[in-house]
Formats: sequence, structure tokens, C-alpha cells
Amino acid sequence: MGDYRGVRVSCFMLVMLLVSCTNGEDAYRFFTWNVTYGDIYPLGVKQQGILINGQFPGPQIESVTNENLIINVFNSLDQPFLISWNGVQQRRNSWQDGVYGTNCPIPPGGNFTYTLQVKDQIGSYFYFPSLALHKAAGGYGGFRILSRSVIPVPFPPPAADYTILAGDWYKKNHTDLKAILDSGSDLPFPDGLLINGRGANGYTFTVDQGKTYRFRISNVGLTTSINFRIQGHKLLLVEVEGTHTLQNTYDSLDIHLGQSYSVLVTADQPAQDYYIVASTRFTSQVLATTAVLHYSNSAGTVSGPLPGGPTTQIDWSLEQARSIRRNLTASGPRPNPQGSYHYGLINTTRTIRLASSASIINGKQRYAVNSVSFIPADTPLKLADYFNISGVFSLGSIPVGPTGGGAYLQTSVMAADFRGYTEIVFENPEDTLQSWHIDGHNFFVVG
Repeated sequence: MGDYRGVRVSCFMLVMLLVSCTNGEDAYRFFTWNVTYGDIYPLGVKQQGILINGQFPGPQIESVTNENLIINVFNSLDQPFLISWNGVQQRRNSWQDGVYGTNCPIPPGGNFTYTLQVKDQIGSYFYFPSLALHKAAGGYGGFRILSRSVIPVPFPPPAADYTILAGDWYKKNHTDLKAILDSGSDLPFPDGLLINGRGANGYTFTVDQGKTYRFRISNVGLTTSINFRIQGHKLLLVEVEGTHTLQNTYDSLDIHLGQSYSVLVTADQPAQDYYIVASTRFTSQVLATTAVLHYSNSAGTVSGPLPGGPTTQIDWSLEQARSIRRNLTASGPRPNPQGSYHYGLINTTRTIRLASSASIINGKQRYAVNSVSFIPADTPLKLADYFNISGVFSLGSIPVGPTGGGAYLQTSVMAADFRGYTEIVFENPEDTLQSWHIDGHNFFVVG
């Protein structure tokens, strides 16, 4: 009898060991997307939009820190297509990043399966198509990375969590906009602004009086910074692209191209409907659009003038940006506080100056960095690097500082050192605001 009990205990321990081993891998989520054209009417005019599973904007991605995302994308367009995952770091996985150079475009009628892990990340992001001005026709959507249940979040759970995808919009087809650039002209002034793919008062967010809600706001436009505000309500900033911030309160927020901010809004006003407003910044003509914040016990519709916001004031925007600070005591994707990520003395190994410029090259409107306007190689750069294919690109084919010379075409590749620290100085001699996206990297603004 004693031997039998011993065997039973041993079997029980073995089962427990097997269970613990099988639970060691992070969870998987699977998505199947079909990218098609479809009729949309965002500004009241029929347009050819780019839809994902019939939706504009595309489906929301919900994920949790460290999860694996398997996204099978079928391209049913008549053009090559790629999706980039704005803000996802792609650690040692840049060939999933979805931009020309790291990915082969998905050919018409073909498919590609993206395999992403949102390793050590939280926060609010979005995805978008990265080729041929497809973004001007849609194809974008929200992307959330939630904290694991064991990680403390520096604010109480909101009553609901809403995504706002706002940005400028053109009535022209994306192919017409590309033809304008190819003819040597700049893009025209946008025709309007959208919130979640709809024009004025086209989208409603319902709230219960007295409760607090989270709004994740991304600027998904092509050319224009926006200011975001809600009539009669304060915005408590809590997170910017995966970093919990000091919880400052704002009447409105400037959100530049590609940026994503997360705010808490308390429905603490009389029961009625209120305007949610996005308006253009740094433009001579100010465009605005609205959505509706609807109290569930509202006795009336939206009314009164739109709440005012900043228009062309640059200093106002700079001062607001300087007020946004990392919350050093809050946890990030791991339980230790964000302020405990000590790097010690950072010895920068090099300094790079990147200057933007606009030029006409071969009759087409082109944009350049340090006088080099990038052209894609026939072979994606990551594949050429991995398989050591010569003649595709050369390191150092873009200067590390402004040259002062005229712009020229080049498959430009700059060398970098693994685990090196680089100081990057951005310079903008143009009379338009520039937004820079350092794909897949964390960085600290120091000046």
C-alpha cells in the first residue's frame, strides 16, 4: 500500500510539472485580414477607400504585454501592400516591421503572415499602410497593448476604454495624390478632418454621468498636426506611447503626426451632449471636425459654439510638450518602476545630424534627409543583409550630417553599432512642421 501511494504522489508531481512547463510560453492571438477596396463617404462624397475585413477604420488590435500576434494579411488590391505597426518595437524582429526595405511588399492576390511579439511593451498605438500613399485611403486602425493583470497601473480602471483615430483627409483618391507629387507639386491643403473615419458629429461616445473613461487618441493623418479637446471637460494625461506620464491636466492637447496620447476624462458635467473637437494646427486656414460625448441620461443634443483652441501658436505647443514628463514611480510593462531603468553614465559613441529638405528631382516632388532622397532597392535591404547579397546597398551611402548640396536619389543606409548610444540632432530648415519616426527604437528627448 505504501508503494502504491508513492507512485500516485510521483504521478501527481509529474502532471504538475508538465502543466507548469506547457504554461511557460506567452499567449498567442490570431488574426486573418482581407484588404480590399470599398466605397466610403467620410466627407459626404463617395470615395474609393481601403478596407480591412470590410471595415474603415480597420479592426482594433487588443493585446497584452508579451503576447504573440499572428496576423495573416491577404492583399486583394491591385497594388502591392504593406502594413506597419507604429510604435511596436519589433525587438530583433525588424523584418516584420512592414516598411519598404525590411519587408517584401505583399503582391496583389498574395498574402503574408506577420509574426509579432509585443515584448515588454504597454500602451496606445496604431497601424497603417506604408506604401504608395495608401494611408490617404484608409487601411489604418488602433492597436492597444494592455498591462498584465499582475502589473499595477497608476490609475483606477476606467469605466470604458475608447480609441480615437483623428487626422486630416482628402477627397481625392490616393492615386491622384501620388500623381500630384509625381508632377512636381506639393500636396494640396486637406479637405477636412476625420474622427474614426467620419466627418462632423459622425461618431458618438456614450458615457455615464460621474464615471471616468480612457480615451486613446492618435493622429493618423498625412500632413497636419491637430489640437484635441472636449467641450466642458478636462483631459488628464496618463500615458504617451507606452510610457506612463506625470498626470497633468489639460484643457486641450496638441497631437502631431504619428503621436498617440492616452487621457482620462470624467463625466462630471450636467447631463447633456458635448462636442469632441479636433482642429488643425499651424495652418493659415483652420479646419475642425467634431464627434459627440453623449451622457447616457442626456436631456439634450450638442449646442453652443465649438470650444476654442490654439491655431498657429508655436510656443504654446512647445511649452505643452515640455510639460509632459515620465512618471518615475509608476510601473511600466514590468513591476519595477519606470524610474528604476538606470543606464548609468551613457557614453554616446557618435552624433548624427539629420536635416530634412524638399526638392524637385526628375520633375517629381521629393523629400530628402541630408540631401539624400531614398529609393527602394529591388531586393529588400534586410534580405540583402541577411543573405550577404552584394550590390544592393552600401553602408555610409547617406552622410551623417547636412551637406548643403542639392538633393539626389540613393538607396541610403547608415551604419550603426549594436547596443551603441547615438545622439541624434534633428534640423528643419523648412517652413513646415516635421514629425520624425524612429522606427522600433526608444529614445530620450534631451534638448
